Amino acid sequence: MLEKLYGRPGFLLRRAHQISVALFEHSCKELSLTPAQFGVLYVVNRVSPIDQATLSRCLGFDKVTTLHVVRVLENRGLLSRSQSIKDARKLDIELTSDGQAIFEKAMPLAVQAATQLLKPLTPDQQEVFLELLGVICSDLEGFARAPLDRRVMS
Repeated sequence: MLEKLYGRPGFLLRRAHQISVALFEHSCKELSLTPAQFGVLYVVNRVSPIDQATLSRCLGFDKVTTLHVVRVLENRGLLSRSQSIKDARKLDIELTSDGQAIFEKAMPLAVQAATQLLKPLTPDQQEVFLELLGVICSDLEGFARAPLDRRVMS
């Protein structure tokens, strides 16, 4: 009766996302990290200092989501914000020492969650699956509510 719904690409992508989030949160339960929080820690670890607008573009987050996630991590003592030396209108975001420690603990757990998500597929299927998801995302990026700017990290 609902097979047509369950077979729709959007339904399957949403369901896969729900499963992916659940696997990640299970893996990182002891660290109390969400995938969005991990994404912020990951980017700030790689590009630091970074301002909030650039961080938003790196992750494809809207400004409100980015602000919320940054505030939560700042309140936990994992990030710090200070006035930018380059542009006084901006705040630079950096990892604290606690943030660096949590990120280092979270990294292998995130890999574990991703491995578990792809486990039902053979290695060849995993490669094709990720390639096809990449094609969908890159070709239809213009429809995203919050743009992803990969050039920032290049």
